[in-house]
Amino acid sequence: MRCMLGWWMSFLLGAVPGAAMAQAEPPVPLDGDGEVVDMAPVLVAGVQPGPGLWRVSKDDHVLYILGTQSPLPRDIDWDAREVREVLDEAGAVLGSPGLSVDADVGFFRGLTLVPSAMKAMRNPGGATLDKVLPPELYARWLPLKQQYMGRDRGVEKKRPLIAVYELYKAALDHSRLRQGGVVGPVLAKELKARGLESSSTVLELKIEDPRQALADFRGEALKPQDLECFAATLDVIEQDLPRIAARANAWAVGDVAALRAMPRNRRQLADCMDAWVQAEAARKRGFTDIEARIRERWLAAVEKALAGHRVSFATMSIDTLLYDREGYLAALAAKGYRIQAPDELVEGDGESPSEEAPEAAATR
Repeated sequence: MRCMLGWWMSFLLGAVPGAAMAQAEPPVPLDGDGEVVDMAPVLVAGVQPGPGLWRVSKDDHVLYILGTQSPLPRDIDWDAREVREVLDEAGAVLGSPGLSVDADVGFFRGLTLVPSAMKAMRNPGGATLDKVLPPELYARWLPLKQQYMGRDRGVEKKRPLIAVYELYKAALDHSRLRQGGVVGPVLAKELKARGLESSSTVLELKIEDPRQALADFRGEALKPQDLECFAATLDVIEQDLPRIAARANAWAVGDVAALRAMPRNRRQLADCMDAWVQAEAARKRGFTDIEARIRERWLAAVEKALAGHRVSFATMSIDTLLYDREGYLAALAAKGYRIQAPDELVEGDGESPSEEAPEAAATR
């Protein structure tokens, strides 16, 4: 979802990561001098089918959900044939759940806020990471930064959460993985061809005082949650890139069973989100119970689509569909909806929007 690292990242950078962080593998091998050995994973390329669609149904109304994955192999093209068939009959298309932050500023006023936003990205007083991080954390950061970002000195002045996210992006790029640019453009093209528009399901929150909000954030000191996020992201970069690549490959070739068999994602993203939303600047502006409010907004949109259309289509993180930590699917099941994953559908069950699932199909 859009707010995985919290609304401050959205406000400051204008883009929010949606990366899938995986469970730990054995540490990356070191050479005799203690340097990281680059063990680049092998990634699939070319045209790939992606996973099948989840199926949510009640009576003769069906919602098909595409589970999205980030990052994905950089050199794949997604074959959207199954999605095209659904879109040919869909009456509603829903976007992924998430958070939208509106600062309500005009263009020229927004330009005047850019210097404030840049300052908010930096450590208070111009301190560098070696001054604000515990020595053991900085000792882990430095070789990874040198490996993936070279001699970039500017990143050393940025707040730990922002710096470590930039390191994570650089590590993905080095591993030939990409965030975005695979599924989104294909979906946009298919929707345009059919004259369809995706309805937003995001929770919309507004900042009435963007300049003061930035000032408040700049004044906040480093918190334990910041260090937890920083350390957890280093864990991912040090240990999990092979597993992340394996997940990306499994999504690309449509192997839902393999995705399901992989250990659940580590709590790195939750640590980072906690660090952002627990900021006093966020809490005093009503940014509380964010996950529950996002879920309720999405559920309301889904029920409206299912009630009004025989066939609907939606996108959602495949992690949410596989593990349902936030309770999206459990909430639908409690309301009497039948939920089927692609690898749970029997032959002929749900293969096209016009077919009604037989009673023999597995039900969650």
